[in-house]
Parts: sequence; C-alpha cells; structure tokens
Amino acid sequence: MSEWETVIGLEVHSELATKTKLFCGCRNAFGDEPNVNICPTCIGLPGALPVLNEQAVELAMRIGAALHCDIRPSEFARKNYFYPDQAKDYQISQYDLPLNAEGWLDLPDGFRVGVTRAHMEEDTGKLTHVGASGRINAAEHALVDYNRSGVPLVEIVSEPDMRTSAQARAYASELRGILIATGASDGRMEEGSMRVDANVSVRPVGSHEFGTRCEIKNLNSFSSLGRAIDYEVGRQIALLESGGVVDQETRHWDESAGRTEALRSKEEANDYRYFPEPDLVPLLVTEKLWEAARNAMPTELPIERAARFERELGLNADRARELAFNAERGDYFERALAAVHGDGVDAVELSNWIPQVVERIGDLSPAESKVSPESLAALVGMVKASEVSRDAGREVLSLLVQEGGDPRAIVAREGLGAISATEDGLGELIDQAIAADPTAAEQVRAGNMRAIGPLVGYVMRETKGRADGGEVTRLIRERLG
Repeated sequence: MSEWETVIGLEVHSELATKTKLFCGCRNAFGDEPNVNICPTCIGLPGALPVLNEQAVELAMRIGAALHCDIRPSEFARKNYFYPDQAKDYQISQYDLPLNAEGWLDLPDGFRVGVTRAHMEEDTGKLTHVGASGRINAAEHALVDYNRSGVPLVEIVSEPDMRTSAQARAYASELRGILIATGASDGRMEEGSMRVDANVSVRPVGSHEFGTRCEIKNLNSFSSLGRAIDYEVGRQIALLESGGVVDQETRHWDESAGRTEALRSKEEANDYRYFPEPDLVPLLVTEKLWEAARNAMPTELPIERAARFERELGLNADRARELAFNAERGDYFERALAAVHGDGVDAVELSNWIPQVVERIGDLSPAESKVSPESLAALVGMVKASEVSRDAGREVLSLLVQEGGDPRAIVAREGLGAISATEDGLGELIDQAIAADPTAAEQVRAGNMRAIGPLVGYVMRETKGRADGGEVTRLIRERLG
C-alpha cells in the first residue's frame, strides 16, 4: 500500500437547528409520528410556493464564518431527480452560487483542509425498506416519512486534501464541534442531524492526477467513517493491482459485514439538470443578518478552547478536547472551576471528575443534572482535603446525581467521613485483613506488592470506603515490615 496514495474529500450534511423547515412553517423536529409535520409546500403539491426561512440563513452564515468562508450573494437552484423520498421530484439547493465558499478548517496537528463550499439546501424524506435485510435490494415494500422533507441543511464540501482515514475522522470531529459551538446544529449523528459522505480514490505515489473516486454514502459515526475509508482504499488498490478498473459509483457501507457495496453509478452535475429556482429571488446578505450571525458566534471555537485548556490549565490533550468539543461539558467544567475558591483543587484534578458525572447522569447533559457545578467543586475539595476518601466521594457523587443538594450534608447523614490513620479501629482492621489472608501477607513481605490488593480491599470493604486507600496501603506495608 506504500506505493499508493489515498485521496479523500468529505461532504457533510448538517441539519440546522431551526424551529421550522426551510421553505414552509412546518415543525422541524426529530422523532415525531411519521407524516405529521407536512404541508402542501414540503410535499410538493401543485401551486404551493416556498418562502425562505431567515433563521436558517443566519445559522448557515455562522457555519460559513466559523470555516473562514467568503460569504456572498447566492441563488437557489432546482436539482432534478426522481426518488420516492423527494415528493416533488426535485430538491431546492444551491449550485453555482453558494452562500459560503473558499474556506478552510485546521486540524489539531495544524494540517489545513480546504472547504470548497458550504451551501444551503432542503433535506429529503426518509425511506424505510421493509424486509429481512432492511436494504432496498431485498425489500418487500418501502415506507416513506416526509417529516424530514424540507428540513434546512447546510452541505459542507471539503477539498480532496485528506490522505488518511485518521485525518478524515479528525476533520469530521472538528467540524461537528464547530456546528455545536455555533448553535447551528445539535450534531447528533445517531439522529441524522449530521451525515457524512466520503469520496475516496487512490493514485500511484508521486502522481498529480486524481484516480477514479467512489462515494460512500450516509456514514453516521466517526468509527464507521474510518472503517469504511480503510476498506474502500484496500478494495480499490487490490482491484487496480489485479489489472481491474475502478468504476465511479456510489457505494453503501455495510456496518455488520464491514465492507462497502455498490449502490449505483455516480451521477454528475449535469445529470441533475440544475436551473435557477423560479419561485425564489436571489439571496442577498443584509447587514441585519450579518449582525445577528456575528453576535451569535462563540468567543472561542472548540479547537481554540482546547488549546487554552492545555496551555493555561495543564489538561492533557485528550481531556482538553473532550471538554472543549462538548460545549455543555466545557461550560460545566469552567463553572465548577470558578467555584473551587482556593481550596487546593487544581483544574486537572477537577477535570478528572467530569467523566464520572457524565457516566452517572446517562442521557442528561451536566447542566440538566442535579449535580450543580458548585456541589461538584465542593465534593472534590473535600476529597482533596482528605475529609472524605476517594471511594466514599464516588458514593457521594452517586447520591448527588439522585437527589442533588450539599455534599457535606450527605457525608454527615450517611456517615461517610474519612477515617484517619490514627483513628481507633483502623489498626485492628488491618490486623484482621492480614490474618484473613496470610498467603497475600507473606507475598507482600517477600516484596510482591501486587499481592497487597486483597488486604487493602478487605479494609476498604469493612470501612465502606471511608478509609483512604493510599493511607491503608502505607499502613499495611509498614505493619508487614
């Protein structure tokens, strides 16, 4: 494979977080009963006319600004094709005059990916193929839900600058963070709010001409994106090295089988017979829209916030990105940090508790949970001051998730205060642990520190986590010489 170079470009479709659809007043919502959010306009009945959603334009401009695009006068066009999920047999999109063009996105390692365009269009309906496989080729019949038809989209088209699946995943991850941070989209890939198509080709190393590309459609997770690209690269190389020819086509990623499969030959732009949408005038960017977009932009984009967390707070790169690219978690962390009040807790220590909060609250965002940033800061401060052991602190956190309130009150009520090394009974428990497992005790005496685990575990169980594990370990080693 070292004799071949991979060329990757991504097309990312992002649904915009508007209340209504792009050209009508129907509700824009995920998960409603099928075909309840529809009207003559979004299902293309004769005589129905589109009216452009101003909020959608402003959200699209935020995306363009965050991607350093040139935001310019634009024009909507009709993209003509027949498919059951597009009721009027054409899709209103932007073709030769997109709203956003010629931008870029920098990856964490500094690699820059060009953005060709980020244009507006309406989404299609959703088909459900009924059959054993759920695929069209084995379907007994298909059902169509037009609730999604007409939902506003921005399609973000990259330059073919990426060379590895890792770069493609990093680009998609960075882009998702931007969509969420700007408030343009919720970025929920599992709900289809963000969908990725990957254009993949290979060429001999040193060649400047592109190979024949294949488009892998509707990848809905970063893992699937990486696996699909890697498989497709291997497939194309094997085909070329065996004397075959790569056909330009659209392919489907079969997650369970771990391979791409041909869907149809790839259409070109002229196949869609684009022409200007006759029912919509050209779109001019007004100063009012510009001001609204500027005022709504975050002070920091996720990549800038992650860099600050690393530079100023000392977080490692993974934890910094984890918090920065989830705006709600990042905001929660910074509020908790502001509430520490000089009790010796540092940012790194506090950040290590955020995943434990997330694990316990499930589908809720930290802001929606009963654990306030202030109560988390207080709990971490108590652990730092050895007022409560780390294990007992985790138990307190679980109770905070259930009932909220003051962690100090919970510690007092549940009797979870830390047991000190000098407290009566701790030495006796250590003697009991040694007596209960003499084999482990002898191994520790012989220098095998891995054997100390059962002894420490005995004391921690008996104290219900109130003893400090590190201190118990020290006392056992001391007792065993």
